[in-house]
Order: sequence, then structure tokens, then C-alpha cells
Amino acid sequence: MKSFYSLLAFLLIFKLNVLAQHGATQFSIDNTKPVDLVNVFLGSSADHGQMSPAASYPFSMLSICPQTYPKTHTGYEYLAKKFLGFTHNRFEGVGCQGSGGNILIKPFLGTEPAKTELIKATEQASPGYYEVGFENQIKAKLTVLGNSGKEIYQFPKGAKGFYVDLGYAFNGAFVAEEHEVQNNKITGWIVSKTTCGAGKYKIFYCLQLKGAAKWKDLGDHKLTVNLDAESAIEEVNIAFSSVSTAAAQKAISKAGFEETKAESKRDWNTNLSKIAVSGDLESAKLFYSLLYRTMQSPYVISESDGQYRNTKGELRKDKEIRYNGWAIWDNYRTQLPLLSLITPERYSGMVTSIAEMYQSGKKDYATQTEPSNTVRTEHAIVVLLDAYRKGYPVDFKEIADSLVKEVDHLDYKSPDKALESSYDNWALSQIFIILKNKEKAAFYLNKALEYKNYWNKDFKDMTRRDVDQMQARGLYQGTIWQYRWFVPYDFKGLVALDGGEDAYLAKLDEFFERDLYNHANEPDLQVPLMYNFTKVAHKSQYWMHQLAADTVIQNYFNDNSRGIGSYIGKIYRNQPHAYLRTMDDDAGAMSAWYVFTASGFSPACVGWPIYYLNVPLFPTVTYQLPKGKTFKIEVEQFNPKHKYIHSVKLNGKPFNRNYITQDDIVNGGILTIKTSMVPVKNENQEKWISSIEE
Repeated sequence: MKSFYSLLAFLLIFKLNVLAQHGATQFSIDNTKPVDLVNVFLGSSADHGQMSPAASYPFSMLSICPQTYPKTHTGYEYLAKKFLGFTHNRFEGVGCQGSGGNILIKPFLGTEPAKTELIKATEQASPGYYEVGFENQIKAKLTVLGNSGKEIYQFPKGAKGFYVDLGYAFNGAFVAEEHEVQNNKITGWIVSKTTCGAGKYKIFYCLQLKGAAKWKDLGDHKLTVNLDAESAIEEVNIAFSSVSTAAAQKAISKAGFEETKAESKRDWNTNLSKIAVSGDLESAKLFYSLLYRTMQSPYVISESDGQYRNTKGELRKDKEIRYNGWAIWDNYRTQLPLLSLITPERYSGMVTSIAEMYQSGKKDYATQTEPSNTVRTEHAIVVLLDAYRKGYPVDFKEIADSLVKEVDHLDYKSPDKALESSYDNWALSQIFIILKNKEKAAFYLNKALEYKNYWNKDFKDMTRRDVDQMQARGLYQGTIWQYRWFVPYDFKGLVALDGGEDAYLAKLDEFFERDLYNHANEPDLQVPLMYNFTKVAHKSQYWMHQLAADTVIQNYFNDNSRGIGSYIGKIYRNQPHAYLRTMDDDAGAMSAWYVFTASGFSPACVGWPIYYLNVPLFPTVTYQLPKGKTFKIEVEQFNPKHKYIHSVKLNGKPFNRNYITQDDIVNGGILTIKTSMVPVKNENQEKWISSIEE
């Protein structure tokens, strides 16, 4: 009996130690809603993410956000006290000073808008909702459901009104507008420049007050409306459409504010619950705050009757929902693959929408007639190949000529462009294999193989003085060291070019030992995974964990500065000053990188449905799949200090691979990962390596 009580005491102490390691408070989706964990203020200060706390809805082109002075790229600065008012769209987390910020509305007291200063006193927000109280007793509450939004303004008694600037947009991006005033509503359209000012987009809108109103036109696209001096509450309804003002007007919600807010919250929770984690509460808060960011764009541009406008501005109609608002160069390796798993019903429409651009008009950045704000579309061909191999329908025959035209005009002028263009040539060769056109498949495969000439010219000799300098030799926001690894479709060939595995590993070790990796941008985002196909695959497990959850040293930033002081600390932090200095979230790209790493698997090479394994950041992670299926990742011997994989089982059977496939995931089941505090070498383990010859 004594031994029984000794064992019981031991087990109790062991359990307490485990709980202490995992944090005092544990999270489970069974008793807490993911939506309640999201911190919408993450990354909303300075240039640490370029995100905003806007009231938003999954994949909606409408988001209502406070406009502060001073502003960051998204028009909002967490530390700012002075507000200019509220705007109704923005592209979250992107560079070039961001974009959007259309239709500024400012509540004011008295009769002159300019004399009212909106100084923040209180503030709170959650997915789909934003609220702020000002020192002058004005209070604003905002919510969004679909492409429709509601705004409630609370005023003190006395003269008051709204000031509306239809010509407002970030950084002079406004181009033109037309509007019509009808009693208590304004309808019209606005044309603004897209992100980076490369193209233009046109949105139709309807803005409607609940009560009676008499608008005064101030000229220069500005209006005011005076409200009843005795009224304390005023409601503003607004809706966007890519199709017409009539469609926008039809989208105006007749439901009450609280009902709309509650429905938006439910929908956000449904989307966030597609991945269920368990474990440390603070870690779960970070996870769901970042998962939230992966669902802001692309935007739904279809109306309920199937109408939408393509990138030529032409009116079309189809049963499948269409999307626009792309940042593909930024997020094709992370956010889009994640969406292919967690929202397949939407992703099918996204893939169709990307393919349709090749018929209706596609530019690397944007056309002059976009149906919504957008950023860039390079590597769309890789996304289509990847989607096809994951089981999504793509009619390559229909767009083959357009794909050829794009690939034949790719840029090879700088070393990075040469490698990136070769990736697209490889994708086109694979598409022609699918189309059973051996001649063209061989032609574009040979074009892709030319990457070796470019690589030998610029990336083989790492003794040159400029190899660690930002933008050397015309590179885009990166160094020779960071771009030399960008041959994702032919890692086997890259190892050979580098002189074999030992020489390759020596360079890769040097890259990390000298802190040359840059997580502030995407050029070398895949490099932590690039030990996986070598004899020291465990080093990838180490670096994925380190970059996601531990202290790192970062010397490179997006403003091309280095040497002004290294950053030492965690990259992913649940606070307004999140991420690295100058690090953009890039339309969910960096958030999705974390979500994948925390889940225990990450895309190996977009274009192949393969994911490399690492130790998850939670004891369990469960992906909700169609038809009631789930894919659950369980961690044996979970411990935050255990960064290495000891062994793996799939559905209870030994699994001797360091990767899983899209089919492994979507078929459902349980992946069990046993961890280790020290590296575990498994010479017989099957490792996946991309090869241009296969």
C-alpha cells in the first residue's frame, strides 16, 4: 500500500510540474471560444506589422477603421490619441504605405467640423467590432457583416453632425468619384489607386443615415449633415459592392446593431474554430490572433445573385463566388496554402478567380480597372499548379496561351528575378505535362534549368564583398545570401551546384550562424526548412521552433538598413509592437507562417502538395475538414523545450517520413509526434527533396 501512495504522490508532482511547464492557465476550444482570444490590436503600432483593429468580416472588402493622427501604413496608430474620423476599407499588413481609407466620416459637435477634436479616452475591439470613446463625450461603435457595416454614434445634447470626405484615401491615392444625395443617403462610386499606386480600383457604395437628414455640399468631394440637437444616438449604415450602387444599396442591413455584431462574432468564431488548439492560454491567444489575420483578404466581389466585375471592369455572373485583392508574391507560400486546408469551399472560388485573371486582365501589380483594392500577383501560375495538385479544378487548357504569354515576358535582369522567373517556367512545364504536351513541357523545363547559369554567376561565389548587402546587384529587399536558396522546385539540383551535401550544409550553417536570415520579409522564408532533405534534418526542426517561439537575432529590415542595432528577442508577440521593426504581415503571409509552424507542418514547395514536419507548439492541434472529418496532431512528451521529433505515427502506425501530403491531411486521422529534447537521427527515414528531373 505504501508503494501505491508513493506512486500516487509521484504522479501528482509530475502532473503539477507539467502544468507549471505549460503555464498556469490552459486553453481548450471545448470551454472557450477562439473569437474571445483574438487581440485585434496586435501589430497596430509603428511599423511592426502594419495591421489595424478595424471592424472587419472574413474576406470582406469593407472594413471600418479609426483614422488617427499620426497614422501608420493602415491609417491607425495604437499610441495616437487624436482621431481624424473613420474610413471604410484598407489592405491589411502591406507595404508601400498601405492603401484604402476611402470615405472618411467624422462626427462633430457644434456647426463647424474643423473645431471638433476627437481625442481618444477609451477603446476596445474584437473581431467584427470596434468601439472608441472621446474626451468630448462622443462615442462610436462599429461592426461589419459581409460587405455591409453599421456605425452607432453617441453624442451629448446640442448641435452636432457628420462630416464626410468622399475624396479621402491614403497618400493621395484618390482619383475620382461621383455621388448622388437622396434624402438621408448618399450613393455613388469611388476610384482610387491600388497598393503601391500601380493600378486603380472602383468601388460602389451606399451610405445611409437612419434618421432624416439634409446634406450640405461643401465642394471638393466633401459634405456635412446637421443632426437633431436633442438626439443622443445616430446610426449610419454603409455597404460596398464591386457591381453597382443598386447592389450596394440592396446590401444595406435592416437588422439591429447588436444583432449584426453578434452574427459577425459568430461567423468569425466559426472560421477561427477550423483549427482547434489546446494548451497554454497565452500561446492560444497569440495563435488565434494570427489566424484571424489570415482571413482578411482576398475579398469577396460577388453579389448574392452571382454578379461580379472582372479585372477589366466587365460585369459577369456565375454561381461560384469570385474574389479579388491579391498579394500573391507575399503570401503564395503560406497564407494561400493554409486557406486551401481550412476553407476549401472558399479556396475553390479563389483559384477560379486567379485563373480568370489570365482571361480578363492580369498585371504583376494591378490593372486600371480592378473591382477592389489589390497588391500584386506574381507567381499566380505556381498557385494554380499547386491548387491542381491538391485536387482543385483548374482549366489549364482554357488559359494556356495566356500563361505562355506571361512566362515568355518574365524579367531576368536582376539575380533574384532570374531565380523567380525560373520558378514560373518550371510551373509552366509541369502544367504542359498535365496537358500532355511533351514538346512544350520540355521547352519550359529547359528554360527553368537555366536557373543554374544564373545561380553560378551570382550565387556560387560567396566571397565577394557585397553578398551580405541589402539590394546589392539590383536585388529586391534582400541580399545575395538570402536569395541564393530560392530554387524551391529543385533543391536536389541546388545541393549539387553548391558542391554536394557537405558543402551545401556548410553554407547553410554559416547562413544561420552569422544571423544572415531575415524574417522581416519573404525572400528567404523557406530557408529554415532546407535542412529537411539532408542528414541533419533535425536542424530544420530547431529553426522552425526558434523563429516561431524563441529568442532570435535579426540584423536585416525592410528599410534596407543594417548595422543600426540588431533585434534580439521573439518575433511573434501578442502586442501592438509585434513582429520586427519594418516587418509587414503582408496580407496574412507572416501570420500563416506561424500558424503552420505552430501546427507542426509547413509547405515544402508550392507546386507540390508536400508539408515538412516539425514539433507543434501545442499538445494538440485539430483541423476541421469537410464532411465531418478531422486531422488531429497529437504531441507525446509535449514540453516547450522539446524542439526535436523522436518518432511519428499516423493513425497508430509507425510513419517513417519527415513529411506529410495534402491527401494525408484531407483524408483525416491522427498524426502522433513524439518529441525529444535532443536531436534524433533517423538514417532510414524517408525524406522528400524537390527535383526538376522528377
